[in-house]
Amino acid sequence: MHIEDGILSPQSWGTWYAISAVFLIPGVKEIKKRVKENLYYKPFLAMMGVAVFIISVMHIPVPVTGSSSHPCGTALAAIIVGPFATTVISAIALFFQAIFLGHGGITTLGANNFSMGIVGGISGYLIWKIFRYFKSPLWLAAGAAGIVGDILTYLTAAFELALDLHGNIPFFKQWMVFFFGYGPTQIPLAIAEGVFTAVIIQVLASRRPDLMPNVLFKPKDKEAI
Repeated sequence: MHIEDGILSPQSWGTWYAISAVFLIPGVKEIKKRVKENLYYKPFLAMMGVAVFIISVMHIPVPVTGSSSHPCGTALAAIIVGPFATTVISAIALFFQAIFLGHGGITTLGANNFSMGIVGGISGYLIWKIFRYFKSPLWLAAGAAGIVGDILTYLTAAFELALDLHGNIPFFKQWMVFFFGYGPTQIPLAIAEGVFTAVIIQVLASRRPDLMPNVLFKPKDKEAI
């Protein structure tokens, strides 16, 4: 997912910057609002920012031009601190990774954040909400969110690469080539991320439900834990 500098054209990475910025604005607003509503929100936000940084920094090189495979952590973050706030902490994590660790790049920050922080976080959150709407256990909803958020992150990264680099090759074919380039490493990582997300949510809900933000539970939800 960490697309390196020099891979995307200026027109492409500029477009992804603009699209990402659209989501960062409501993200900042969400953070400001929830900090006022919940005393526990700020420490959870800081915790999830560190978690996203550490989880997504464990990258594995893949046979996809200038990119890598790794878990994301943004579905977990979206469940706990909200999907739009996750776009902000993801952008910050990716910025520091690019500056200090050489993972990703500054020009590709918008594209990388769109795939991981925006698509990965929001899709994971939507899966969580859908499963919970149908009374799914917390662990199952969280696990599905982790898997889907991870896979869609890489489907989007492959889309970004194919859109800019397909040349004379049919776009869909190139998209699938890039996506399956991630497959051997990313599918096992997605499953692992699903398990990890399920465990974290279940442990937090079971042991310290008093610390969980309002985004997680309504009173009736505790009966389904």
